[in-house]
Amino acid sequence: MALIKECRGKSPQFGEDCWFAENATIVGDVTMGDQCSVWFSAVVRGDVNSIQMGNKVNIQDGAVIHCTFQKTKTILGNNVSIGHNALVHGCTVEDNVLIGMGSIVMDDCYIESNCIIAAGAVLLEGTRVESWSIYAGVPAKKVKTLSPEMFQGEVQRIADNYVQYASWFK
Repeated sequence: MALIKECRGKSPQFGEDCWFAENATIVGDVTMGDQCSVWFSAVVRGDVNSIQMGNKVNIQDGAVIHCTFQKTKTILGNNVSIGHNALVHGCTVEDNVLIGMGSIVMDDCYIESNCIIAAGAVLLEGTRVESWSIYAGVPAKKVKTLSPEMFQGEVQRIADNYVQYASWFK
């Protein structure tokens, strides 16, 4: 069973049909919608500020979701996929976003709906990502516009697949 801990009087709250790996860690002021999943060795740490997630959010293996004390909370919309070993910290991510493997999203970043943050990208503090964009590099910059085909083939497909993958473990 996942490590689910209260911190500073706040306990994680979960919607329906969520799944958490046995070694996932979820702490403090965390609210998740329906059909979310937190995978092996991932950490969702709402100890110093709040973390809010919509429906169909997947936090993949080794990813860390955190925030900054008395400064930034983390908000993840619906259909958000956080890739393996990504770090998402004190930012807002709207609906239908794929944050690639090993990427870093720093405090006060704002990612609008329908975007991809490429694997290994680093979004510096305060970066704003416009809708239908693909950002890549260090520091991350817009490299192209997200096509409807790539949206369906990557962003939507991965969010849907992770609901299916979680069902294999229930």
